Amino acid sequence: MAFFLNLAFTVVEVIGGLWTNSIAVLTDALHDLGDCLVLGAAWYLQRVAMKGRDARYSYGYGRYSMLGGWLTSLVLIAGALFMLAMAVPRLLEPTEPHAMGMIGFALFGLLMNGLAAWRLHGGTTLNERGAYLHLLEDVLGWAAVLIGAIIIHFTGWAIVDPLLSVAISSYILVNAVGTLRKGTGILMQQIPPGIDMDQLRERLLAIPHVLDLHDQHIWTLDGSFVIHTVHLVVEDVDQQQAAALKAEARHTLLHAGVHHATIELEWPGEDCTAGTHD
Repeated sequence: MAFFLNLAFTVVEVIGGLWTNSIAVLTDALHDLGDCLVLGAAWYLQRVAMKGRDARYSYGYGRYSMLGGWLTSLVLIAGALFMLAMAVPRLLEPTEPHAMGMIGFALFGLLMNGLAAWRLHGGTTLNERGAYLHLLEDVLGWAAVLIGAIIIHFTGWAIVDPLLSVAISSYILVNAVGTLRKGTGILMQQIPPGIDMDQLRERLLAIPHVLDLHDQHIWTLDGSFVIHTVHLVVEDVDQQQAAALKAEARHTLLHAGVHHATIELEWPGEDCTAGTHD
């Protein structure tokens, strides 16, 4: 529902931006187009994620949600730069938009985006929460357009319109670049934020019978699901001690934010270099 509300309103918004001659309304149309892409991707990828693991994807389809956000960010960056290129010249030669039309569209925008945000506010998944926050940003964006339109109506300050466009475009650009960087970090298997590898090493070495560790790697599958692999060098332990040791290691990793751990036990002097890439 949120997707179709945004899609319908984006089309109306583009027509309204051209009719009112408002670059701010057109810029917010770009923002709403980005939200349509986010919502559409979230809707589709949430259905894909339900498939779980299969013969092609041993980790499941979780990373597709991150890929959708990454591609959407590229579209938004290109669009924001285009709108800035249109808005900056208007700062030098501002043309007065149809202020009452802007007010009407701003009120309509607040209603439509507010309704879509309300439909998603109770969502529990990361996908739904992200989409809800995007729509909440839209509500704030339309509030800014409404205030700007009222100022133009009563003062005739036409420069407020391109100033709003520059502000909204800059906001989109900063957020899209941030999302793109986060997505690129995930694709490159960057250590997730908030994970201290040295501290994690110390905690694992503090477990009884652990002498050393190596080949410790940690990454996130989709920005929320964290995976960890490690080789623990241990004393000569029996099967029961080994099981208890691994259970304690998994408990330690779980409290550090790891959702899936692969732990290999080794003995001093054992050669495990074949096939590894430290």
